[in-house]
Amino acid sequence: MPAWRVRDFHGADLDAAIAIWEQGRPPGAPAPVFGIAEAVSTVRAGQPAVVAVNADEIIGVAVARVDGERAWIQIVALAGHWRNRGVGSSLLAGLEHRLRGLGVRRISAVLPEDATGSIAMRNSGYRARADLTYYEKVEHGAGHAGLLAAVGGQLLAPGLWELLAGMEVEKDAIERRIVLPLAHPELADRYGVVPPKAAILFGPPGTGKTSFAKAIASRLQWPFVELFPARLAADSDGLAAALRSAFGDLAELDEVLVFIDEVEEIAGVRSGKATDPSHAVTNELLKTIPGFRERGDRLLICATNSVRALDPAFLRPGRFDYVLPVGPPNRTARAAIWRRYLGPAAEHVDLDRLVAASELFTPADIEFAARKGAQAAFEREVREPRGEPATTGDYLSAISETRPTLTDEAVTAFAEDIESFRRQ
Repeated sequence: MPAWRVRDFHGADLDAAIAIWEQGRPPGAPAPVFGIAEAVSTVRAGQPAVVAVNADEIIGVAVARVDGERAWIQIVALAGHWRNRGVGSSLLAGLEHRLRGLGVRRISAVLPEDATGSIAMRNSGYRARADLTYYEKVEHGAGHAGLLAAVGGQLLAPGLWELLAGMEVEKDAIERRIVLPLAHPELADRYGVVPPKAAILFGPPGTGKTSFAKAIASRLQWPFVELFPARLAADSDGLAAALRSAFGDLAELDEVLVFIDEVEEIAGVRSGKATDPSHAVTNELLKTIPGFRERGDRLLICATNSVRALDPAFLRPGRFDYVLPVGPPNRTARAAIWRRYLGPAAEHVDLDRLVAASELFTPADIEFAARKGAQAAFEREVREPRGEPATTGDYLSAISETRPTLTDEAVTAFAEDIESFRRQ
């Protein structure tokens, strides 16, 4: 057996992976088609990526971006002393396995001649196309890449909207009210439809509000910038000043989707006392939103687990066009979410039993249980190799050991919030 193993890319792997990418190119080698920044954006967007690990050391990484039935391999990088030892082929095999689970039928790569990964490509059955010419046009000085990086923004990979499994009721409402008017502004103007500038997504924790915000940015191909209340609060000038400065920087971008999660932290019901620090913060945000709305091609999405905790002035139509619920997945949605996270294993399990057993599960809960069940099957195979896939029992055991995020009380409260606050 080889000394290394291939596993999924984790967020904590990023620094080591970047070091391998930077060290993997010999001096004077041609620049790769996809740069480090693009690859980092891809892995942060949750696209397929794997690493090869020897003991605790990361020795190789491979990253791909999915676009429908085609995937583009962006990076295959190896630590120098691990080249020509089969690591590249193992990385490709691991990456291909994950891509097949996403329905990819064609995998492509564009590499400089003799670049790292070329030998692994040939050994893995990839065919070089000599009948193609690669064209590229670089718009020097265009865009706001430096500013976007400074505000912690990123351009998310295409396809995140299509990857949202289940949640069709929420997806339909968000697409009709938010995405379509922004994606087709001229048609919207012809019919007198004003594209939205701000929306609130509310619902219990783990129901996918952040995923929806990212999927909207991916669909529009607008930069995605998340403002974290806790980070803003750490500013030496105070939270209100940090908010004002952040939105001032964002005004320089031509188009942007700004996302604030747990917005109740900075827009809670005011006490009425001017000396209350939270009073000034909420006032600052209330003053900022109208200015943000004045410019085109920008969208503010705020998410909250407790819409009833928001200041009433914050919820007025003049500031937010829509207040949309993102709730627990119903039976149909849970089935779709299970299929997504089970991948090929869905063919070997009783999906109806998993759906019935996970009634109060959020999408995040289902993802955790699916990984836990797969891990149990994997460990069993390591101990007693039989070539058996994960079973229904593996996943049912994982479900029984997973504490659901939702409770009956939370579901009841959410239904009441829909009646009181929904505006769509």
